[in-house]
Amino acid sequence: MKTILIVIAVVFAGTAYYFYDGKTTAENALESKVDFISKEKEKEVAQLKGTYNEFADRLKKEIAQGQIKIIQLSDRLSVIMVDKILFPSGEAEITPEGLIVLERIGDVLKNSKNKTIRVEGHTDNVQITKQLKKKYATNWELSTARATNVVRFLQENIGIEATLLQPIGMSEYHPVASNETPDGRSQNRRIEIALLP
Repeated sequence: MKTILIVIAVVFAGTAYYFYDGKTTAENALESKVDFISKEKEKEVAQLKGTYNEFADRLKKEIAQGQIKIIQLSDRLSVIMVDKILFPSGEAEITPEGLIVLERIGDVLKNSKNKTIRVEGHTDNVQITKQLKKKYATNWELSTARATNVVRFLQENIGIEATLLQPIGMSEYHPVASNETPDGRSQNRRIEIALLP
């Protein structure tokens, strides 16, 4: 009887140790994975900080004039340009001055590896004039055409891989300021280039 109790105790202890050890291994694996993801995220944020600094250096004049803003939020970096730096009023063709600015932006974007580059076109809430309606029925079409032209320039002239580019027309529906004032409407008419993980 004593032998049976000893055998049962040994089996029970072995089983308990097995499950305890399994749990510890699973916990260790989870901790390793969390640690790896944390380090990768830190690297990604540091890389974006470098890209931010490069944009800030190359676009000093435009930033000082209030034509461009650069915003970094965690693992997302955005370059926001007022529309007048790239396009004539109510048009989607990029101006010669805009091409020069986009070229400098594109040179920085080209070095950003494994990032999705989303180009958003935004407008104010002023409706398209009768004269422009033949070309752009609404602000949807205008914002989409502008985003598409920026993407085409980045692909065709800068050499950014097409699979990394996304043109998106946002129309008037994501304002950053009030459309009640000329200054607010000017801020809402913009192109936003976002680097996404």
